[in-house]
Amino acid sequence: MTDFNQQVIEEFRANGGQVGGMFEGAPLVLLTTVGARTGRRRTNPAVYLRDGDRVLVFASNAGADTHPAWYHNVVAQPRVTVELGRETFAARAVPLEGAERDRMYARQAELDPAFAAYQAGTSRVIPVVALHPERERLRAVGDELVRIHAYLRDELTKLRSGEPGLGRDLRTHCLAFCEALTFHHTGEDRVAFPHLERLFPELKEPLDRLRDEHVVIARLAEELRGGPGAATLDRIAAELEAHFAYEEEQLVPVLNSLAQVPWAS
Repeated sequence: MTDFNQQVIEEFRANGGQVGGMFEGAPLVLLTTVGARTGRRRTNPAVYLRDGDRVLVFASNAGADTHPAWYHNVVAQPRVTVELGRETFAARAVPLEGAERDRMYARQAELDPAFAAYQAGTSRVIPVVALHPERERLRAVGDELVRIHAYLRDELTKLRSGEPGLGRDLRTHCLAFCEALTFHHTGEDRVAFPHLERLFPELKEPLDRLRDEHVVIARLAEELRGGPGAATLDRIAAELEAHFAYEEEQLVPVLNSLAQVPWAS
């Protein structure tokens, strides 16, 4: 991946799909494919066109005489992950053919004349790929991780605020929070992460970082079990917020691409 692509990807994810520079105002998606030769996941920004429920992307490669690598990937493995705005979903990629391809490319060239120039500059027929969402079947996997994090964030906020609804036994509620947090992280370390590492070897470094963070958070949870001191609550809140944000960034797109949950079978 080029440094330029990586900058666009990071800006896209930080700003809910909005980027500046040469792509300012352009309708962009992030398309994650599985490498046809390497088996590794690769993410590329792409201009898109809505056509009903499906999303169309164009393998223009800026008018070069060769198809971009991502096009070869979707031909070999049509299941992809799409990030559109703040939404992430799995999709099935289908190259369009014949008159349908010509009609949809002409529509895009009318909206953005650069695509007419791309086609005029090469002898190859620039492919148009339709991305058919599979939201209903797959979206719950990543959403569940976000829901768990939201629950733990909420419980920690209650502990830190000492809200009246907790009653007088703050320590009991603190222990319940620690047990829920430990259960969540232990399940990830022992079950979910090993499966993800086997399915996606490129996740080894992020998963190792998340495991190390689990150790740090577990130590802070032990301190909390001795009594819910304000300083420890502040420290665990800071650690958890950074941990949850990183985990969601790294894993939600992957979880949303799964056809099934292997550790639940």
